[in-house]
Amino acid sequence: MYLLSDNLYFPPVENSTREGILAIGGDLSPERLILAYQSGIFPWYNDGEPIFWWSPNPRMVLFLDDLVVSKSMRNILNRNKFKVTFNSNFREVISNCQKMIREGQQGTWISNDMIEAYCKLNEMGVAKSVEVWQDEELVGGLYGIDLGHIFCGESMFSKESNASKVAFIALANQLKSSNYKLIDCQVYNEHLESLGCKEIERKEFMTILKT
Repeated sequence: MYLLSDNLYFPPVENSTREGILAIGGDLSPERLILAYQSGIFPWYNDGEPIFWWSPNPRMVLFLDDLVVSKSMRNILNRNKFKVTFNSNFREVISNCQKMIREGQQGTWISNDMIEAYCKLNEMGVAKSVEVWQDEELVGGLYGIDLGHIFCGESMFSKESNASKVAFIALANQLKSSNYKLIDCQVYNEHLESLGCKEIERKEFMTILKT
């Protein structure tokens, strides 16, 4: 595991531990965060801990042609139960992601420092969000880093059943129409798998990232 200094540098992702930890330390400056995502790396740590930088193998991704929209989800979308907007209220989305209670987790990894860091990236046009509304209330959404050909998803939330799925499907459809390669979903979970995401080797992910 590499200990970061003030220099803007990350070691090769092949140096990650079996769990996927590559480095520790550093900061959440825009320059370091952008370099991290461009290098296939992301921060993930608990509040009060030093920053851990990850590059897991395998990597969970969605190839946009593989998006799965179930019959029940198609019915929800066709009923126009929700309204979807893009990048209209980033801070509210990331703040709601911070507050979400997740099964198997005692707290959240989205610290106040992370919120401010990603809001700064949003002001720079690098971090973006998807919002899902019901009766003018924000009930779901997601946020991540837009690299221009890959969208690196960070977190999502849902206050109403299926609201986060609506956000993900809307994002995938928009990215496909703009010729993006994939959505990076980082690590496996069943919710993402149900939407068509799958694990690929880190080497394959890095090849696509660098293309």
